Amino acid sequence: MNSVDVTMALVVGGLFTAGFHLMLQRSLMRIVFGFILLGHGTNLLLLVVGGSPGRPPVLDGEETAPTADPLPQAMALTAIVITFGLTVFLVALAYRSWRLSGHDEVRDDVEDRRIGTARERARNEPGPEHDAHGTTNGGNR
Repeated sequence: MNSVDVTMALVVGGLFTAGFHLMLQRSLMRIVFGFILLGHGTNLLLLVVGGSPGRPPVLDGEETAPTADPLPQAMALTAIVITFGLTVFLVALAYRSWRLSGHDEVRDDVEDRRIGTARERARNEPGPEHDAHGTTNGGNR
């Protein structure tokens, strides 16, 4: 393993780390930037996995030197197109949310918060065998 491979592994790891960190934020634009960083990290990962560059995949009858594998390059090109399309879609969603609410922060889900408080209340109430006065009711509620 040479120093270029180690450097590229650190760069790909850094892009994935920064991308996941940004995607865990509450701002929609930070989520979009995190998605962009994940896309760039994926493209670099695909190109690194392809190995060192070789000769062109189509040769004029000479097969003495190693050839380049075109598959990782085709996959990276496909990933670029998919990342671009999803990024444009996410930016449009973030812009629409900003126009409707006036800010780009993701709010808590009201229904999710209601379920969480209902669970907390259920934990604090007496069990099914006892009613509020501590008497046994046979488990029927």
